[in-house]
Amino acid sequence: MIRILVLIALLTLARAAHAERYALLIGNNAGDSDEQRLRYAEDDARRVYEVLRELGGFRPENMLMLRAEDAATVRRGLISLNDRIRTQTAGAQSELLVYYSGHSDQTALHLGRTAIELGELEQLVRGSSATLRILILDSCRSGALTRVKGGAIQPGFAVALDQRIPSDGVIFWTASSESENAQESDALRGSFFTHYLVSGLLGAADLDGNGGVTLGEAYQYTYDNTLRATSRTLSGTQHPTFHYELGGHGDVVLTVLDRPDAQRAQLSVPDGKSYLVIRSGEDGAVVAEVGAHDRTRRLSLPPGRYFIRARGPEFLLEGHVTLAPAEHHVLRDPELERIEYARLVRKGRELTSASSVQLGYAVRTSLWSGGTPCHGPFAGYAVDLRFVSLVPRVTYCRGGFDNAFLHARTDELAAELRGARAWDIGHVALSLGVSLGGSYLRQDFASDGVAPTRNALAAHLGVLTGVTVDLVQGFYGGVELDAMTYFYNQQAMGMTQVSTPFALRFQVLLLGKHW
Repeated sequence: MIRILVLIALLTLARAAHAERYALLIGNNAGDSDEQRLRYAEDDARRVYEVLRELGGFRPENMLMLRAEDAATVRRGLISLNDRIRTQTAGAQSELLVYYSGHSDQTALHLGRTAIELGELEQLVRGSSATLRILILDSCRSGALTRVKGGAIQPGFAVALDQRIPSDGVIFWTASSESENAQESDALRGSFFTHYLVSGLLGAADLDGNGGVTLGEAYQYTYDNTLRATSRTLSGTQHPTFHYELGGHGDVVLTVLDRPDAQRAQLSVPDGKSYLVIRSGEDGAVVAEVGAHDRTRRLSLPPGRYFIRARGPEFLLEGHVTLAPAEHHVLRDPELERIEYARLVRKGRELTSASSVQLGYAVRTSLWSGGTPCHGPFAGYAVDLRFVSLVPRVTYCRGGFDNAFLHARTDELAAELRGARAWDIGHVALSLGVSLGGSYLRQDFASDGVAPTRNALAAHLGVLTGVTVDLVQGFYGGVELDAMTYFYNQQAMGMTQVSTPFALRFQVLLLGKHW
């Protein structure tokens, strides 16, 4: 069945374009003198170039890549490409795609200290003899282009949900509305908009699973994910816009995932988690992303080595996968290393904090000579920061002591704050720290004489060490040893004096659970 669907997609691509396909890709990190230099605009143009060349049926000789060029060079490049289309495809179906990533405002693209007016760019695209012209702008306030011609922010691709998209006319697509900034992400090493556009064209947007990504599918996917991702940024939500002027009918398939001449590899990922695919190693360029709720879980990728990071609700999975030509690799979670979020915080990766609950049992040596150990349960809430873990904890224990004159029961209810630095070794973490707390102490006596109940408040200070081990599904366990000094007032011979007994406390962390 999959082969049949792929064949249908290939035939659709051939039918929707006996069309020869042409593309101009423009990227410029530099803007006007008062604009901050971008980091990834030129890389974004390269990524779009690569996916169109490898999966979109755009021949290299029909593609022009311009990076860090001025307005005059861009203008000449587009005019030259239009001349090529006019002379080579007279009377035949043809398609022109123009993509730009860089600075702009509501009136012009800013290519370094030079500019090309949006109106001029629009006319150069409209004036092409290609039967279908597509202009994609990943830049700030570029939505003014669609507003001028009556376009608006669209809640997904509302033009043709049955994917019957006209193939004769003009399509304008912008990364932001006329009043919004287009945002870059250091984590993605690219703009949000282009990241999701490329991910979609690599297969994540193939909503019907037929092996081909249409313009409608690509827009729907890019819109939804750009909206979702930028809603969590300081700059605020970014709304892609879409405008079309079309006539005639035919499917517009932008990319085909199983092109037989490309020897591409296929990577399928499990449901329920989001997956980031990074070239070579974890410091490499981000290639694509599959969201936790994306229906399509398959990407078409060049053969090679990739670093995979999967985000679950309580942990990350990380590891390397090597894809061979024409291989379809179905990823399984055991292929990747599981890393709990608290460990990620300590390693200074993505999170700033993580938390967990703790339950356990403690045994403390007696505070009085001849006494029996005090033992009982404890509960805590751990907050793991980048360099330290803070654990507020409540402990209850009961002990006693006996001599020739007295039999006593002792109870302690303690509250404390523990702070520790942890070092990770595989799935084991070693910690060293200090504790500070206060206790309510109570002694009840049974004797032949008169021995009233005694109550005292105590402070205690200690040093601690521990070992924890990651288990499964965010659970962990461990042991801890505290060396503590108590400080409290004690009545003796009608006088009050400060007592400072020393105690050791051994604790078994029966159950910890990360949230």
